[in-house]
Amino acid sequence: MRAQRTSRSIMAKIAATPLALAVAAGLSMTPATAQTITVWSGYPEMAPFYEHVAESMKDEYPDLEVKVEAIALREHEKRIALGLTSGSAGVTVIELSGSTASRYLENDLLPAAPENVASFVRDPANFDAFFSETASREGTVYGVPLFRGQGALFYNVDMFKAAGLTEAPKTMEEYTQYAEKLTQRDANGNPTVSGWSLRLSGGGQGIAEKFWINLFQYGGSVIEPAGDGKWRANYANEAGGKTLKQYLENVHVLKTVTPEMPADAEAFERGQTAMFIRESWVIGDIAAKAPDLNYATAPLPRGSIALPTNLYVNSTGGEDAEAAWAFALAANEPENLIWLLDNVGWLPNRAGVDYSVVTKRVPAFAAFVDYPEGYEFFTLPAIGPIEEVLTRLAGQLTNAYGNADLAKDDAAIDAFLASAAEETNNILSREGLLAE
Repeated sequence: MRAQRTSRSIMAKIAATPLALAVAAGLSMTPATAQTITVWSGYPEMAPFYEHVAESMKDEYPDLEVKVEAIALREHEKRIALGLTSGSAGVTVIELSGSTASRYLENDLLPAAPENVASFVRDPANFDAFFSETASREGTVYGVPLFRGQGALFYNVDMFKAAGLTEAPKTMEEYTQYAEKLTQRDANGNPTVSGWSLRLSGGGQGIAEKFWINLFQYGGSVIEPAGDGKWRANYANEAGGKTLKQYLENVHVLKTVTPEMPADAEAFERGQTAMFIRESWVIGDIAAKAPDLNYATAPLPRGSIALPTNLYVNSTGGEDAEAAWAFALAANEPENLIWLLDNVGWLPNRAGVDYSVVTKRVPAFAAFVDYPEGYEFFTLPAIGPIEEVLTRLAGQLTNAYGNADLAKDDAAIDAFLASAAEETNNILSREGLLAE
């Protein structure tokens, strides 16, 4: 009986509301328009961030419904290819790297950003030119920069201290000097803990990407732009020679590392290497797998690879599209970007945001977001054959790293690089992309 009285009481109050009275009087009421958008992501860990952004928009868009669909990257790329070419995606915010987006921009499958969005992206107070350009094509803005992958040095503080090293290496020459001091050996002189973990095998094009990072410190690149959309190899030169020789000296002469030794983040977390270059995801991995590890990070000598990811919207017309572009802008609100760094670990691309609340608690992030003035970034060119270029080069490099005879033969190193560069240029030529 009490429940029935309560129910009747509630119904009586509802009947007295302005909406109920208007309906009873036969008045026409137009409901507020609701917007519905979908967010496609290739990183499942990003789903909570996009849900957080949607929640932050509730005051301005109280009826906005945001559906977040975050799946594995390769499946995400297939979904985009099917959805955009068939036109079946609905109004969707699409997370894409600038290099991957280029194929859709070339075929007019993604629209240019509205002017208010384009102005936001072009503003140098919001984004360095590197990031605004990766979200643009031929001067037209198509996407909104959001986050990136980026490299930095990770080093074991306790191992540095034991070797008498008090700060991170600042030049590539110092990297080798440090590696010598940090390498731990058995009674026969064989390395048991590598001084510097180098990517020497496995991982396909990743070998060439890591080589490119070191090459960049010497002023080189795997390929360089030559104007008019043309490219050419840029490593059969002094920078390439110094880079490859450094690998070979560490493996075959100084023996600070071997291809057989444990490598990468797993080796670092287990105390099997003293330092290595990797992206910011390692910070979260260490927190989960080796929380007591005493480590620090540092910027690289000249700059780093950065693989920017942008947000695109597949429409510019209608209220749903307006809400979708507003979502892309809301994702760049400082409080949301701080949440992204703190809770997900991806590095926000927007400039002028104070991330100290995060870096004070997790100092390892500082090398990634508080890099020195003049620090330079490079990214993988947005051209069709870039994966083939890198995969072919990776195969060549793997063979070179295992060739001890190259280590003390500068002429042989030069000949190897010339041959590899010729293959790179042949790929570019086949695609009509080689500079004359």
